[in-house]
Amino acid sequence: MRRFTVLSFPCFTVLLCVPALADGGLAETVVISATRTAQPLEVTGTPVSVITADDLKTEQTVVLTDVLKETPGLNITRNGGVGENSSISIRGSAPGQVLVLVDGVRINDPGAPDGAAVLSDVLVNNIARVEVLRGPQSTLYGSQAIGGVVDITTERGGDGFSLRGSAEGGSLGTYHLNGAVSGSSGIVEYGAAANYFSTGGISAADTRNGNSEPDPYHNFGATLNTRLHLDDTLSLDLRGYYTQSRNAFDGFPPPAYELHDDAEYGTSRLRAGYVGVNWSIFGGKLTNRFALTESESARKDFDPSSSPALNFTSNGESRRLEYQGVAALAPATQLTFGAEDERTALNTTSPSSFDPHPAPTAGHVRIDSYYAELQTAVWNGLTLTGGLREDDHQTFGGHTSVKLAAAWSLFDGQTVLRANYGDGFKAPTLYHLYSQYSNPVHSLAPETATGWEAGVDQYLWRQTIRLAATYFERRTSNQIAFVSCYGVVTAACALRSSGYYDNIARSRSAGLELEALAQLAEAWSLSAHYTHLDAVDRLTHTDLARAPHDIAFARLTFKPAEKWSLAASVGVTGSSFDSAGESGRLGSYALGNLYASYAVSDNLELFGRIENVLNTYYEQTLGYGTLGRTASAGLRAKL
Repeated sequence: MRRFTVLSFPCFTVLLCVPALADGGLAETVVISATRTAQPLEVTGTPVSVITADDLKTEQTVVLTDVLKETPGLNITRNGGVGENSSISIRGSAPGQVLVLVDGVRINDPGAPDGAAVLSDVLVNNIARVEVLRGPQSTLYGSQAIGGVVDITTERGGDGFSLRGSAEGGSLGTYHLNGAVSGSSGIVEYGAAANYFSTGGISAADTRNGNSEPDPYHNFGATLNTRLHLDDTLSLDLRGYYTQSRNAFDGFPPPAYELHDDAEYGTSRLRAGYVGVNWSIFGGKLTNRFALTESESARKDFDPSSSPALNFTSNGESRRLEYQGVAALAPATQLTFGAEDERTALNTTSPSSFDPHPAPTAGHVRIDSYYAELQTAVWNGLTLTGGLREDDHQTFGGHTSVKLAAAWSLFDGQTVLRANYGDGFKAPTLYHLYSQYSNPVHSLAPETATGWEAGVDQYLWRQTIRLAATYFERRTSNQIAFVSCYGVVTAACALRSSGYYDNIARSRSAGLELEALAQLAEAWSLSAHYTHLDAVDRLTHTDLARAPHDIAFARLTFKPAEKWSLAASVGVTGSSFDSAGESGRLGSYALGNLYASYAVSDNLELFGRIENVLNTYYEQTLGYGTLGRTASAGLRAKL
């Protein structure tokens, strides 16, 4: 198996995919998330990147964001070391505009201010595949997906019984234990895993500012993915996802109220479940999926130096009823349609010395949705896709989303042209609406976005080289941002002295993605990509916060023998600004990593890595620390 990166049209960019080499070329890649059904890459017009289990194994990935940041168009920021608050931006989007799913369950935190997923707690635990969709995806995925979608699938099924385990340790007192089972028995396909991660960490506040106290992080996680085949046409899915973590972080203690070492820490728990029934009728021409999903989050923050020590709680709940149908209308024509009912609730408090037992802030909302998408091959390799979605929000009424896509395969698949247009909306979160920072003057409006891409994939030299280019553009209106009232005298600030949320931003993101994969020789492979991004505030004409103009990544892999695997990678991130209005400049930086593994036997493998080889100093968030050179080693075993 060989790694490869593909740059596609508005495309299904396939990043770090691991297809087999067939007849001297790259095998066909199948993606699921773009249409919510399995489709070959060359018939899709939606931008997707694929990360496989082999990619995660080669890179020895522990925290999922470490490999997501290598995806074109994505920027990951973290407030310190592993376990600190992490956020994802896709082509300049806000973190809360990216939907994250694990086995079809949304893990975006309904209790978070912007509804973003707690990505710092998503570890690589029996993950089989990750697909990343870039650009507005509301037609199939609804609100929260106007920036993109990260779709995570865990391992399930296989021949017989498989037991796998790994253990590793390294710098900063870090260790990671992981165990997983999967297989099939009679009518049951199953997969389950558990892992524990612990690190002594680094100071979240930058050590160059006199901070030396490390901030440790501990995480336990588990997944379950099971299918029961009741007969040839009927099956039952049971899935579960659980994380529980504790992390120390730094705040703004008196008397200076500047970012500095302190004793603050937080706990976080997320539980999610899925029960689904799959029913195929009319000889398989119509498949139906009925599902109930639930998630529950609980977060608490503590400051032992204050009274009371507990200074923040947030509890969020989400329940979804889903129906999806897929009808095969003709050999090359497919209709996907469905309906969803989602209900979310929030309960949050902020105790203080002035009010140790405040009344909780609570709210709930319901949204009903209906969608349909038609995909058909019209002639001579040209595939067209069109979709429509109607969302009926309890507070903000109806909204219609549209998707149009085209993929044209030419010259026996050696050239693929792609184009895509999509739009969508994101309603204000419950925290925006009901917290102590709700807008006191007027109601917030939903955020809206429109985006389009156009590009080409080109295979060369018997498909041993793949080149791709994509141009994209995305516009967002009514973007919600926090307005500080520090030193400001307005009617709104008179009612919300600490600040409030408002629709103040309109943004435009445009850029170019270039990708290449080359099978240099039997043992050598190279993958690389480059993204140029211009993400600006359309009101002030200044750069958006933490949106570098240039991001590049390259990896060289060498497999001299069946037992050996060696790889080196380098990622380059251009300069950006930490805050709106181009304040707080963050410098450019380059990070290099080395990876190696050796199979002692068919059942035992040794591995090790060095990250940030040159011990480069850099900042992702102004005033926060980042990891220097670290080393890890471990072993994997399987039965």
